[in-house]
Amino acid sequence: MQPQPLPLEEARGDGAENTQWSRPECQTWTATLLLGTCLLYCARVSVPVCTVSLSQDFGWNKKEAGLVLSSFFWGYCLTQVVGGHLGDRIGGEKVILLSACAWGFLTAATPLLAYLSGAHLVFMTFSRILTGLLQGVYFPALTSLLSQKVRESERAFTYSTVGAGSQFGMLVTGAVGSLLLDRYGWPSVFYFSGGLTLLWVCYVYRCLLNRKDLILALGILAQGLPMSRHTKVPWRQLFRKPSVWAAVSSQLSSACSFFVLLSWLPTFFQETFPSSKGWVFNVVPWLVAIPASLFSGFLSDHLINQGYRTITVRKFMQVMGLGLSSVFALCLGHTSSFCTSVVFASASIGLQTFNHSGISVNIQDLAPSCAGFLFGVANTAGALAGVVGVCLGGYLLETTGSWASMFNLVAAVGSLGLCTFLLFGEAQRVDLSPAHEDL
Repeated sequence: MQPQPLPLEEARGDGAENTQWSRPECQTWTATLLLGTCLLYCARVSVPVCTVSLSQDFGWNKKEAGLVLSSFFWGYCLTQVVGGHLGDRIGGEKVILLSACAWGFLTAATPLLAYLSGAHLVFMTFSRILTGLLQGVYFPALTSLLSQKVRESERAFTYSTVGAGSQFGMLVTGAVGSLLLDRYGWPSVFYFSGGLTLLWVCYVYRCLLNRKDLILALGILAQGLPMSRHTKVPWRQLFRKPSVWAAVSSQLSSACSFFVLLSWLPTFFQETFPSSKGWVFNVVPWLVAIPASLFSGFLSDHLINQGYRTITVRKFMQVMGLGLSSVFALCLGHTSSFCTSVVFASASIGLQTFNHSGISVNIQDLAPSCAGFLFGVANTAGALAGVVGVCLGGYLLETTGSWASMFNLVAAVGSLGLCTFLLFGEAQRVDLSPAHEDL
């Protein structure tokens, strides 16, 4: 691609329809972004996997561990809208590369800095907040990128394939991370995930990005992103629509439920079944989730191509992703068998991947011209709920001593989001001017 003389954000606004990836480009970027999402979650779940060891080394109780686990989301919620808007303006792939470079370095340096600091709780809390700030731009920028580069008929499968990287990342960290944790201690988990991220950044920079466009994007960032008519977001028009609020509510519920399970499941298994192997409960749920995510994307696109209404398919995916998954989360709090618990956890996590083909793509249905911004708003709500949910989970565990109370919380949040989306969810565009709305 030859660089255009227009400013980068204007070129994107004027030529979005003509810049979709060819099939080979789409396949290359899909594989690359899947790996990037995998590494994002490798870094993100390093602390949950190591929580017990960190607590033993630094003398944390449940409330303090919950503080560290939830602090990630304090930063994560602050950069969602910024990440989506930057993706819409300068290109999601550039935002992803810059953020990955920063979070990869921070993750690899965490053990060294933690031991140099005397206030371990304060440092780890601050480190997780900063990691959340850096990773918060990823999914909004990804949503912006795919809404502009991938054909509508292939978005669900592409998004669910890339989204499967989150489960793959937790699978890698659960398997390799558990082995590293047992043999070399918790610092090795951080070195592993941070180092791989930096290698991925080098590959993307050398092989896939136009360096002149990247320099131009950095120049726009340095100038403070002046607003142009091409990139103004129709705030008032978007948020007058019940379907937008339904999408935000559903994303909030799915993100909160997922974050609570992500943060506390390793501790649940380690404390409830102390003789169990970490590589089993840290691997099996995510091993189930990967094919589930791919299947949900294939099924969604297939049903739409067969003539089913888009919103009907999106709602069906949410029934699976929020409804049925909540049922298995409830069951998880009322079993004393390790094998049964692994089955229920695997079913709940696996079914949550159907959200990739439901609400995550529905946001692109509603507002493809500013999908990154709208996803950022929705995911900000989800991250804020994640802060409250993870902290509340730790509080419930400390005060009640019962894991069932935490899983009841997960089910309640998921059910509320599902009901809202079933009542008010739509799939028609809401980002067009009133004279052109397809309603």
